[in-house]
Order: sequence, then C-alpha cells, then structure tokens
Amino acid sequence: MTKRLIITTLLGFIWIVSHGQGLIYQIRRTQEKIIIDGALNELGWQKADIADNFNQYFPNDSTAADSRTEVRLLYDDEFIYFSAKMYNLSDHRDYVTPSLRRDFSGNAIDGITLLFDTFQDKTNAFQFGVNSYGVQREGLIAGGFGGTSWSWDNKWYAEAEQYDGYWIAEGAIPFKSVRFKEGKDQWNVNFYRLDSEAGERSTWHQVPRNYDIKSLAFMGVLQWEEPLVKPGSNISLIPYTALEVNRDFEEEDQSKAASRLNMGGDAKIALGSGLNLDLTFNPDFSQVEVDQQVTNLDRFELFFPEKRQFFLENADLFANFGHPYYAKTFFSRRIGIVNDTINDRLVQNKIHYGARLSGKLDNNWRLGLLNMQTEAIEDINLPGFNYSIAALQRKVFARSNIGAIFSNKQSFDSDNDDPDFDPNHFNRVLGFDYNLASADNKWIGKTMYQRSWDSNDENGEEYAHAAWIAYRSRKWQVEWAHTLVGENFNAEMGFVPRNGLFRIENILARNFYPSKGPINIHQTQLALETLWGDTETTGETIKSDQLMAIDENMQFQNTAKLDLSFKRRYTYLFDSFDPTNTEGVELPTDSDYTYYFLWMRFQSDRRKTLSYTLIGQAGEYFNGHRYRFGGTIRYRLQPFAAFNIDFNYNKLSLPEPYNSADLVLIGSRIDVTMTRKLFLTSFLQYNTQAENFNINTRLQWRFKPVSDLFIVYTDNYATMDENQEFRFTEKNRALVIKFTYWLNL
Repeated sequence: MTKRLIITTLLGFIWIVSHGQGLIYQIRRTQEKIIIDGALNELGWQKADIADNFNQYFPNDSTAADSRTEVRLLYDDEFIYFSAKMYNLSDHRDYVTPSLRRDFSGNAIDGITLLFDTFQDKTNAFQFGVNSYGVQREGLIAGGFGGTSWSWDNKWYAEAEQYDGYWIAEGAIPFKSVRFKEGKDQWNVNFYRLDSEAGERSTWHQVPRNYDIKSLAFMGVLQWEEPLVKPGSNISLIPYTALEVNRDFEEEDQSKAASRLNMGGDAKIALGSGLNLDLTFNPDFSQVEVDQQVTNLDRFELFFPEKRQFFLENADLFANFGHPYYAKTFFSRRIGIVNDTINDRLVQNKIHYGARLSGKLDNNWRLGLLNMQTEAIEDINLPGFNYSIAALQRKVFARSNIGAIFSNKQSFDSDNDDPDFDPNHFNRVLGFDYNLASADNKWIGKTMYQRSWDSNDENGEEYAHAAWIAYRSRKWQVEWAHTLVGENFNAEMGFVPRNGLFRIENILARNFYPSKGPINIHQTQLALETLWGDTETTGETIKSDQLMAIDENMQFQNTAKLDLSFKRRYTYLFDSFDPTNTEGVELPTDSDYTYYFLWMRFQSDRRKTLSYTLIGQAGEYFNGHRYRFGGTIRYRLQPFAAFNIDFNYNKLSLPEPYNSADLVLIGSRIDVTMTRKLFLTSFLQYNTQAENFNINTRLQWRFKPVSDLFIVYTDNYATMDENQEFRFTEKNRALVIKFTYWLNL
C-alpha cells in the first residue's frame, strides 16, 4: 500500500498551467554620480523611467491605489540605484516606524520595498526595503510564496527624507550584494508600498490579496539596456575578535570566573555571478538573539528557528527538503547545539570550521554543498562530528522544481574511551522532493521521499514520505496532505519529532469579501487531521491523534484581526505522559482521551502607538480542564524606543493523583534605538515551568555597513529552591565583547 501511495502521488503531481508576464520597466544606465541623500537632485533621476500607477492590494485589490507612488531605477558598473517618491493623502502627517533598528517587519509602517528575481525563476528573490525614517531591511525570499528570511544581512546604502505632502527613499545596491546570471538582460521585479495613513498596501504589478503581497508569481520585467557583466572580484573577509567572561554557579568551584579570547572569521567569495562560497573558521554566535521561551505542553520536541547568519543565505536549498514538521531532512540547529543528556540541558558545541557552496548554476539549476566539523566534548562523552550536505535542484515547468539531497553525519574520533561510543558511527539520508507551484499561484504542493541509513543496523521502515497539494482561488481553499514516517527512520541532522506514524489532513475554506462594514475579509474553515500508529504490545495500527476544527478568521478595515476556533481533539497515549510537563504522576500507557475546547486570538491595529494581541483558550484537556490567557502588549516611543510585554498564563486542572498547575511565562523586550547605528535590546524572561529567570542584554554599534561592536550580557537564575519555595539562585552569568569588521578585497 505504501509503495502504491507514493507512486500514485508522484504521477499525480506532474502537471502545470501557464501564465504570462505583465509590466516592463526599462532601467537606464547613468554616467552621473548619484549621491544617496533622499533629495533626488541629480539629472539622471529626471531621465529615468517612472514606475507608477500602483494597484491597491489592501483593503481592496480591484482599484488603483489611493496614495500615489513613483519608483525610478538607474544603474552603473557598480550599483543599482533606486528612488521612490511616496505622496501622502495630507500635507502634514505622522509616520509610523517600530524603531530605528534595521530589518523592521510588519504591515503597520510606512515603507517601500523592492523585489528582484534575478534569475526569473519566480521562486527566489532578493528583497530591499526602506521606511520613512531611512531604516533599511533586506531579506531572501524562497519558494515563491512570499516567506522571507529577514536575518540575511548584506552591504547596501539608503536614506530617506520627509517633506510636506510626501517622502522620498533613495538607495544604492551593489551588484556584488546580489547573485545573478552574467549575460542576462532581464530580471523580474516588483515594488510594494505600505502607507499607515491610508491604511493601504499597494503594488506596482497587481497581486491578488488572497496571496502574499510578496508572491513571485506576480511580477513585472526589469529590462536592462545591455546584458549584465560580472561586477569584478567579489571577496569579503569578516574577521572577529571576542572576549568572553563567564561564571557557572552550579559548578563545584564557584570561586573564579572563566575568561577566554576567541578569534576567527568568515569569508564570502563569489564564484561567477550566481554561486557563493562561504567559509567560516572558529565561528562565534554569541551576539545572536536568545530564543523566545514557550510553555511546553507537548509530548514531542519543539522546533525553534535558525538565527545564525552563516546558515541563512540560500538556506531553503538545504532546509526545505522533507516535511517541515514531521520529517525535515536538514535542521541547521543540529550543528553546534547539542543535548547534554548527563545534565539534561542544551549546550554549545564548538564548530572548528565550515564551508558552504550555494547558489545558481544557471536559470534552472541550483547547487548546495556544506561541510562542517565540530569539537568533541569529553565531559558529556560527545565525540566530534563531521556534517556534510549535498543538494541539487532543477526548475521544471513555470515555477516548480525537483531536487535531491544527501546528508552524512559521521565521527572520526576513534580515540574516544567511552565504552558506549561507536567509533564507526554514521547517519546518512537520501531524499527527493518535487515542489509544485503553478504559474498563477492557484495550485501549490509538494511530494517527497527519504531513506536513512546508520550504523545501528535497523531493519525495515527507514523511510519517510509526504505529499501536500492545495488549490487556492479568490474564494475557495482546498487542501489534502498525507505523511508517513517509518518506525526506524532516523535523520540525525534533521528534525523528526516522532516515528511510526501515518497522517492525513484535509482543509476546506471559503473566503468572503463584504462590500461594506468594518470587516475587510473573513474566512470560514473546516479542518480534519488524523494520525495512526502501531501499538507496541500487539503491533495493531490504531488511531493515535485526531484534531477537528471549525475556524473563523477575520481581518478588519483598520488592519485588526480576530481568529476564533472550536476544536475537538482525540489523543491515544502510546507512552505515559504528564500533561503539565512538571514531573508529576503520568497518565497511563494505552489510555485515550477526547476533549473539546474554544480558542481565540485578537490583534489590534498596530499602527497605533499602543497595540496588543490577546490569546485565550478554555475547555477540556485530557482528563481535566485547561484555561489559558496570554498575548503581547506593545508600546512605541517613536522612533527611539519600543517596549513589548509577552505573557502566557495556563491553569491546568487535573483530578488526583495527577498534577494540576498554574504555569506563568512572562517576557519583556526593551528596544532602544538611539540612532540608526546604535541599538540597545534587553530581554527578560520568567518561566515557572522551567523554574528559570533569564536576562539577555545586547548593545550593538554598527560603525560601518555590516561591521559591528557587540556587548552582550546574559544572566540566568533558578527561581525555586529544593523545598519548592520561591527563591532566586544564581545559575550562570556571562559577558561578551565582540568586534566584527566587513572587509571587501
């Protein structure tokens, strides 16, 4: 049955429909020096073609934009220049920005964004944005649907100036900061504007509002005056020096703080105009923001996103293989972060070196190669591992692609004396993906198959397979998905939270667009997800989990959102489990539970200085009840500071002898941006479930483009003593001073 299902799925995915291109923008070469100042005094701007007549995306997508926008582009041998003039509905107004920090996000701002699909594959693009205060953001779009990685960082320049009745953004993007095919004379391009005064989002090339505003299926053509040439040698060195002082108060010797001086760096080498070689030696990630803590009521491992810069460029080429939730082939956080099973905590695993070759071979082929080596940690009997990945992807039809990936994790640490250590340990995975995206974006989907091999010599069911297909029109959304994960499938470099499952999910949704009233769009959705697994005692296949949901999702004209859901959940426990995750008495193995609950979320208009998100849940939970209240309160002292308070309260009431619990998670973020180059961020997180209080404060001075001085202070406290009484006890403390410098050769 499994083989028949896989073959049928693969055959069913080989089809596509076509769609033509739309607008064309002719970009002009300039011999004039362009000064980036937001003034547009150069003669070249008067000669440049104008991209105007923007289309409204929100609140409606069938009319011209109310707010007029004009975008102009020029270029020379080194830079792509852009200017955008954004007219307002009134002469005098206030602009909205979350802060002066780079890489702003959200729709409740005033900004202009440019999308460049340099290979015209309609699946990958570079994104550059500027807001009304001159704050920059850059990101990578992968998959063609609009999902963006804002953690990507590169060198480019921009300024903005505010005038009566309009504001201007002006910028220069080095050709060396993007990847493109030498000899091409066309790219795909689109521009979109966010206008907080009008509550409007608009695009140059029209994008239906039931798709993401950044969808690469709807783009115009950027026509160059002559075929592009390679921009010369493109080699960047990014050395760093970091001084770290730390003290672990849980160690036996608490009298002294340990200190160390680290040095290392990265190199970025462009091989041609489409490929990039990234090298790292003794990398240091101490400046990376801490993970936002969550209340964990799950039976399986939680997923946290990657934030380390080295792993982000072309990350989709490695990370998108497999199933995103149940069988991910490669999860980069497996490298450099390991589970200390002796002390039951996550610890940093030093990376000696790494190399990654990734990018485009031509318009149709993408290649990714990665190799990294970690250090052995003798205290926890962890050997050093070598991690290798090879990925190849081929574009097919209009926007779809087919790809293959091979991963290998292997130890060469034969001198390890641990009797449980296998010096020949290895884990390998071979996987194949087909990603479907029709030209008009109505049909999207995926099918994949993976096979694992390792030194444990498991026999049978070392596979994972999944398929997903969705039809999304203006009014209707229909989805089908199924997933199989074999009992012995093992992807040690990936993310596989549970084995031995078969899953089917169905979604039917209808969109409604009221012609008047406060609601802009609302969606009614029915969803059914069912999982099956085999019992250990009899091997019988039975239903293990099921979720039935009726959802109502609304977006209002003022940009606020309201989501309501009534859910029925069924759970069969193959293993005993404490639903509070507080080490209490566990519900017995082979017991099952059916429970009903209500869930809601409301997000207010984020254009306001004070905004908030509220989340609530009430109803049954296993053999008891759960009541949840949480959300976020945001306040802007614009443009220099933003204050966020996240809170989550869960009241879990279970009958004796099982634990009941009142779980509290409170986190605050203080973001002070003295200038566009000097930032102070402070996180405070208090988690009663983890019995931990954490402080993380980071000062960043960007003294040159992509060159920084970081000062990072971290403090952790236990909040309960041995008698389970509230008491702050120091656990560990660290201070890091790190200097990085981007040097172009």
